[in-house]
Amino acid sequence: MSLEFPLLCLGSLTALWLSLTVVLKLLSAARVWLLGNGGLVRPERLGRWAVVTGATDGIGKAYAEELARRGFSIVLISRSQEKLDDVSNSIVSKCGVETKTIAADFSSTDIYSKIEVGLKGLEIGVLVNPNKQVGISYSYPEFFLNLPDLDPVSINYTNMTRIVLPRMVERKKGAILNMSSASGMYPVPLLSVYSASKAFVDFFSRGLQAEYKNKGVIIQSVLPFFVATKLSKIRRPTLDKPSPQRYVEAQLRTVGLQTQTNGYLPHAVMGWVTTALLPAQILNRYVMGVGLSQRSRYLKKQKLG
Repeated sequence: MSLEFPLLCLGSLTALWLSLTVVLKLLSAARVWLLGNGGLVRPERLGRWAVVTGATDGIGKAYAEELARRGFSIVLISRSQEKLDDVSNSIVSKCGVETKTIAADFSSTDIYSKIEVGLKGLEIGVLVNPNKQVGISYSYPEFFLNLPDLDPVSINYTNMTRIVLPRMVERKKGAILNMSSASGMYPVPLLSVYSASKAFVDFFSRGLQAEYKNKGVIIQSVLPFFVATKLSKIRRPTLDKPSPQRYVEAQLRTVGLQTQTNGYLPHAVMGWVTTALLPAQILNRYVMGVGLSQRSRYLKKQKLG
């Protein structure tokens, strides 16, 4: 029997499968980035209060302001009471919603009973965990053995989730947005501990979503590339490095549609290119080269200083 016909059938089925896959991905992308979630992130659909950690600057502050604009009452959690008061007063003035502040330093481990008391009795619809103290921060790219003693990865995400999740499960609604990083999508040499800590957040969030997806609760892993914040030292927003406000507006449209999201269309394209198109060895070599270049510039600057 000739192999020509079976091979022709196999080729046709393969082409059909690839075509359907591409069409479905394009339809899914259009659903997320063009249509959005239909205003899912509203207090009447999730619950009255939104809790935002790291809420006095950068992405955390942008989440607090955008959620307040959408009508949520806001619980602001951060280290400085003075900064919390400033953000709280600004939100009340602009949006007219109720606010509550809890001063807590997430570098400590004895703060969660205080936070739990502060949140008692509130109908929490959204928890946003963008706390910049979570994960191991590097001053510059460096080899692991040259790093100083490192503290364990912060348990902020797990403890904050443990506080708010039971009531969300009881009400069968709510959303938890855990801020990871694109550096958690693949290993980042010279930022290895930071990258690993962000990968933990991603896997933790996706695992919880699988556990509670039938309980009416949304748990989303958010993996942005660079955003123009003080922490990133990017002063001027660009298309691929948006302002915190622009990023947050885009990201909230993905809630309920993607368990793992880059949150912003240009970042989604960058994520697809780096994880789906580039071979791992090439990506690893490129990222290592960038890290070595940044390390060299930093050390040279230190010597000149």
